[in-house]
Formats: sequence, structure tokens, C-alpha cells
Amino acid sequence: MVLLSFDIEEFDMPFEYGKEISFEDQIAISRAGTIAILDILDKYSVKATFFCTVTFAENIPDLIKRITETGHELASHGYYHSDFKPEHLLQSKLKLEELSGKEITGYRMARMMPVDEREIEKAGYTYNTSINPTYIPGRYNNFNISRTHFIKDNVLQIPASVSPMVRFPLFWLSFHNLPLSVYKTLANWTYKKDKYLNIYFHPWEFTDLNDFERFGFPGYIRKNTGVKMIERMEALISWMKGKNYPFGTFQEFIKTLKS
Repeated sequence: MVLLSFDIEEFDMPFEYGKEISFEDQIAISRAGTIAILDILDKYSVKATFFCTVTFAENIPDLIKRITETGHELASHGYYHSDFKPEHLLQSKLKLEELSGKEITGYRMARMMPVDEREIEKAGYTYNTSINPTYIPGRYNNFNISRTHFIKDNVLQIPASVSPMVRFPLFWLSFHNLPLSVYKTLANWTYKKDKYLNIYFHPWEFTDLNDFERFGFPGYIRKNTGVKMIERMEALISWMKGKNYPFGTFQEFIKTLKS
């Protein structure tokens, strides 16, 4: 199964590069990208999981309704994207359930940073997908963590997909920067080995990020954003469908593990 997911959040990433961006623009850019994602998923009849912050969810009630009514899964990405306290785990779960009318069973920490699995369990989540089991300078050093799903502190851990052996990450940045043919080769290798893929993206990737003065992003982040990202995502999904890879939500995936 392909676990396609999107971390939908207020677009605060320019702050990491010394740029100011208004809250209104943070919401508007991520909103536009979320609509583009939903349109692609509708076009190809694909179900996905949306990890959403409460801050963003409160500002897009119509899109939360669209996500849930079209069969996608809504999960928690925290209360805020740039602030975390342990109490936000339960608070975000309860608030997203209130806003969506759906049970929230999954969690992904903002920026895939570490989170205490015992606190995840206490908050009532079934699964956590906050691990990138690879090495990225200044961000992750997780070679000691299992590449594939495992149980820890009574919570199912579903790490982001990395290739066998060399643990090359298949996350959003590699999708932007690798030739699509190379990305497909790595995805195919990983899928055959693990029997599933867990790959994640963000809504702002589906908008044009090339304005360096406005966003301050280096070339490896700006590359293949906006229309090019939409085209690449459609090409990836079409290729996967051609190989008969089934798509599903995390909740659907977990059911197959129990059967």
C-alpha cells in the first residue's frame, strides 16, 4: 500500500530563512496548495492522510469538510507548527475531532522532530509517524531506528520510507531534486522490499516558491515547486497506478496489519 500523506500547516517556513510572512499569507499559501492536492487526489481517485495543525484547521473549515467527506484521513500535526508542549498532543486531538467530527488516531510531529511515545500513548493516539530513519546533517541522525513499522510504548511507529541498505530518504526534498526516473527506481525498490511506502509532502510545495526576496529559500527547496510540482505528483501517481500499487490511509494500512 502507498501511504501518501500531506502535512498541512500554516506556512511558517520563511521564518527559518530570516524572512517575515504575515499570518494571512501563511494561511493563503497553504490553502492554495491544499486545494491543488485535493484536486489531484480527486482526479486520480486516490485516498491520502492529511496531518493538520489546529491553527490551520481553524482557518480552513471548508477544506477540512472536503478532506473528510471525500474519504481521506485527518490526523494531528500538533496545535501550532512552530510551538510544541506535551499537552498539545491531547489538545490537538480533541480540537481536530471537534472541528471534523472524525476520530483522530494518528500523529506526526512538526518537522519530524522527536516526540515522547509515552506521551503519544497517554493522549490516545494509535500510531505515530514522526520518524525519518535516515541521516540528514543538522536535522536527523536516525540510523539506529528501524526502517519499517514497529511497536514502541504501545504505539505503532510508522517511519517515513527510506530505501533499503543505504537508507536514502524518499521524502519531499528528494522528490523535488532527483530526476523523476531515479525517484521512481528508489520507490519501486523500497516498495518491493517493504510492501508499502510512506511518503510525505506539504501544501506550499504546490505553490510557486521561486521569489527569493519574499521567501529566502535556497535552490534545492525552490526546485520543481508550483505547477512543476503538480505535474510531477500527477506523473508519480499515474506511474504507481500503472504498477497497480494500491493507495490507502494510515488507518486502512493498520487494518491490514491486524488482519
